Amino acid sequence: MNSKQVHFENARGQQLSARIELPVSGKPAAYAIFAHCFTCSKNLSAVVNISRALTINKIAVLRFDFTGLGESEGEFSETNFSSNISDLVAAAEYLSNHYEAPKILIGHSLGGAAALASAPAMASVKAVITIGAPANPQHLKKLFIESIEEIKAKGEATVSIGGRDFRVKEQLLNDLQEADLDKGIGQLKKALLIMHSPQDNIVSIDNAQKIYENARHPKSFITLDGADHLISKKEDSVYTGNVIATWAARYIDLSVEEPLSTDKQVVCRTGDDGYTTQIQAGDHPLLADEPTSVGGKNLGPTPYDLLVAGLGACTGMTLRMYADRKKWPLDEVRVHLQHSKVHEQDCENCDDENAKLDQVTREIELFGDLTDEQKERLIEIANKCPVHKTLHAGVQVKTKLMSN
Repeated sequence: MNSKQVHFENARGQQLSARIELPVSGKPAAYAIFAHCFTCSKNLSAVVNISRALTINKIAVLRFDFTGLGESEGEFSETNFSSNISDLVAAAEYLSNHYEAPKILIGHSLGGAAALASAPAMASVKAVITIGAPANPQHLKKLFIESIEEIKAKGEATVSIGGRDFRVKEQLLNDLQEADLDKGIGQLKKALLIMHSPQDNIVSIDNAQKIYENARHPKSFITLDGADHLISKKEDSVYTGNVIATWAARYIDLSVEEPLSTDKQVVCRTGDDGYTTQIQAGDHPLLADEPTSVGGKNLGPTPYDLLVAGLGACTGMTLRMYADRKKWPLDEVRVHLQHSKVHEQDCENCDDENAKLDQVTREIELFGDLTDEQKERLIEIANKCPVHKTLHAGVQVKTKLMSN
């Protein structure tokens, strides 16, 4: 992935840790900021998956750790809702100074409330997205309701949130009490997308209803049916990212006129945060990855999946072309493929008893009112598809180091 670790200062001069995710071309159509949930971090799986779904759609994302969380400096106990807003403003200033002013602001849970509160002051932001956000920051007090009396009596207390202990001071309670989003939401004057799960048992969906009612048009609501508050299932977070990108295109021009920085057919980029690889094939962005069982994130097909997919696609196209030329009634082609390693049983000069041969099993389904003779001929033609011929002939790969 085209992911870079960066740092920027908050209002107190503390270094906040962030990563900026860029499209494989390095030329995004727009920049977004992602504000994570209370006590979470920029590396929460949902944040990562949503960000990567956005980069596939040409949107760069700055995801950062709020003060005192993740890899950022500062003490969590000294932070509050106001400091979160301040951190968001600092993130926007960093993007403006080093890349481009953000056009999209995304916030998850309390990060969503902070996005709503800070967006009116960000002239460059055209679209705001909240995910499982409370309509009022005071909702946060429910997470440590049992410790509120102790916090008030002693000025602070250690509370357990999500299985981790955090020191919470009374100033956080006071800050939450003073926070009022109603006015800010009503004066947002930006496109707003509210995303929320009906099954969210941390921040109930009636919060989404209240935000929607207080907001002016243009505003949209999309349910994340079946998702939990942390959007912990990969399919839910990837869906969320894809929906955000599609919705944002209504309000932000996501076209990129600059050509890809290569004179080759395909560019692949693998960064320093795993096996996930961005692919730009002409005008078409893709993702490749490895299964979680071997250390990947399973965000896309494996390299061998892509290899046999090329054979399958070429097979289907070749049969389609041949049948159209012959005017045969071929309605549909389905090509089922499986790559495997098999022992070389017929190797005459094989010194290694463990040597294996790459094998692709291809099964073809033909739909339409075809005769047996036509089906047999189409199977013969399948073996003549260009990718099939390339694989059988063998490929010479020439590799050289490029300067950067």
